[in-house]
Amino acid sequence: MVVTKPVESSPTPVAEPRQAAAARPRNGARVLCEALVREGVDTIFGYPGGAVIPLYDVLPEYPRLNHVLVRHEQGAGHAADGFARATGRVGVCLATSGPGATNLVTPIATAMLDSIPMVAITGQVAQQFIGSDAFQEIDITGITLPITKHNFLVRHAADIGPTIQKAFHLASSGRPGPVLVDIPKDVLLAQGELAPAEPLELIGYKPTYTPHRRQIRLAAQEIRNARKPLILAGHGILLSGAMDELRTLAERAQIPVALTLLGIGGISQQHPLCLGMVGMHGFAHANRAIHEADLLIGVGMRFDDRVTGRVSKFAPNARIVHIDIDPAEIGKNVETAVPVVGDARQALAMLVADVEELRHEEWIAEIDDWRQTPPYRPLGNETVLQPQFVMERLSELTERSAVVATDVGQHQMWAAQFYKCDTPNHWITSGGLGTMGFGVPAALGAAIGRPEAEVWAIVGDGGVQMTSFEFATIVQEHANVNIAIINNGYLGMVRQWQQLFHDR
Repeated sequence: MVVTKPVESSPTPVAEPRQAAAARPRNGARVLCEALVREGVDTIFGYPGGAVIPLYDVLPEYPRLNHVLVRHEQGAGHAADGFARATGRVGVCLATSGPGATNLVTPIATAMLDSIPMVAITGQVAQQFIGSDAFQEIDITGITLPITKHNFLVRHAADIGPTIQKAFHLASSGRPGPVLVDIPKDVLLAQGELAPAEPLELIGYKPTYTPHRRQIRLAAQEIRNARKPLILAGHGILLSGAMDELRTLAERAQIPVALTLLGIGGISQQHPLCLGMVGMHGFAHANRAIHEADLLIGVGMRFDDRVTGRVSKFAPNARIVHIDIDPAEIGKNVETAVPVVGDARQALAMLVADVEELRHEEWIAEIDDWRQTPPYRPLGNETVLQPQFVMERLSELTERSAVVATDVGQHQMWAAQFYKCDTPNHWITSGGLGTMGFGVPAALGAAIGRPEAEVWAIVGDGGVQMTSFEFATIVQEHANVNIAIINNGYLGMVRQWQQLFHDR
């Protein structure tokens, strides 16, 4: 835990009287604030700069918008990410043009690979200077094109309202993801009005939520035919709110459930059918269950390399049912017998209705037998703290109910295995991109979004140094963040890989 002397938080800007604010010219910056308020935004993580000064000038007029002044734009992006994961709402971050915008690139990529709803707003040089290599000009829409769900360059103040509406819709619907809105300085200064919100009809964008009935029937038949079925639950369970449906199907058909790193919280790890995490850093019994299964039902996950290892050796005996809202993920990494495109919650609810009660006592007993092997050996030395013990003890002391944000490294995997997170959206970690420096600002965002919660940042001695400047923001905001630094004096996971794979 970081112990610091309390300091006064930044003075809260005093809002102008409503009549005075209304009398001032309406410009793009005010339209942007009003559009954000209309979308239900109450928190912005940001850092000021020249291109966004018009916005910072008017922010005090909108007390609904709480601006959290971070110490680095990377912190703003990761904090918005942590806010979104903890609350289920769209996280919002703000940066100026040029280096401010490029400092958001890693957080945006982190959110993209983990399907996190986030809107990043960046300032841009005035339109007359775009393309002239002006001071702090950068093509941020071009840079972020591969790592955003969509991005926009706003050309007129009148377009700000509709663009923000589209950005929030895109970020939070279908498979969630980050959206970037780039606004030139002259657009923020130009006169404009907030256009009325209209029903959105985005050409070419119609996510499939309800699965095809035929595919559900085929999946149900696969479950009936299986002797050793296994569900592999991913982040999509949490994003769709399918926790009850997952548990109901598992109990009804007596199917064990394994979790991906981002699927933690999808089902209680105290549940007798839960096997815990799979993959490179997962439990041996969970990985063996995948190897022995004759049916693997992947729900809301993408069969990435950290789960499969060598694809040709993955689940060699299993037929695969893959349920995902993003059709691009199905069949991308593994051969799928039954593809099901749709929302995880709807798909599982339909399967529950189609599948009768089943029993797989022998299969479950076989897995329980494998579980008897201890996951680690105590050192028998009371003067040395084993990280596994630390995670188990922290899990006990917090009654498995804290919001836990980790950094990336060995501590992340120890926490995934031994902090028995039972509550949905209480486990926050960078899975796809593996971003060191994520933990502290993500915990800040979670604490701002969930002020009533006990929040822990579990970080390593390597990653914590990358964003430790956000300690100051945590203190400034009086955020309820506890910090556990797992210090082994190394970049532990890099060292472990060198030993295992490079004979060092």
